[in-house]
Amino acid sequence: MEAPPVTVMPVTGGTINMMEYLLQGSVLDQALDSLLHRLRGLCDNMEPETFTDHELVYLLKGQQGNPFILRARRSLSHPTAPWHLRYLGQPEVGDKSRHALVRNCVDVATSHSLPEFLNEMGFRMDHEFVANGHIFRKGAMKVVVTKLSRILVPGNTENIERLSLSYLVELSVLAPAGQDTVSEDMRSFAEQLKPLVHLEKIDPSKQRH
Repeated sequence: MEAPPVTVMPVTGGTINMMEYLLQGSVLDQALDSLLHRLRGLCDNMEPETFTDHELVYLLKGQQGNPFILRARRSLSHPTAPWHLRYLGQPEVGDKSRHALVRNCVDVATSHSLPEFLNEMGFRMDHEFVANGHIFRKGAMKVVVTKLSRILVPGNTENIERLSLSYLVELSVLAPAGQDTVSEDMRSFAEQLKPLVHLEKIDPSKQRH
């Protein structure tokens, strides 16, 4: 079953019905310090924000076609903060010359009873993971460097295992539909991160859920 590329953007406020422009890449653990040093020099915040989040991915299967996917996310470092519910639409086909992947993004803050609500609505949890890392900002652009870990015992966010020996790097902008010039700014910024990391427009047809 094909699905949009996974995103692990941390819980940092809510945005309703915007378009997400996205470039993705990865960097090996041993190159992390060099990348963070480069980002400190390029971005507005010298010291990045840090996060540790728990994300649960829920599916609602229909009569036909792909299931409807919602993502519930909570901050482990700030347990009293609201949960966030995120819907990510299918990537737009649009202009092939566009430098970034573009998809609809709906992100709303919710109460802590979100998992129970989704279960009552008929959703079932498909998988969960812990994401921790760093957030940099450059104007409207956000750079998130994330380590992903699988949860070995369902619901136990202390019992985890790292998924890989690399960090996921995501460059994104949230903007109203039609603001395609932001993808040019993103491409220019991504060029400055080479050769440490190559941020690309991920082909959704090559992603597997």
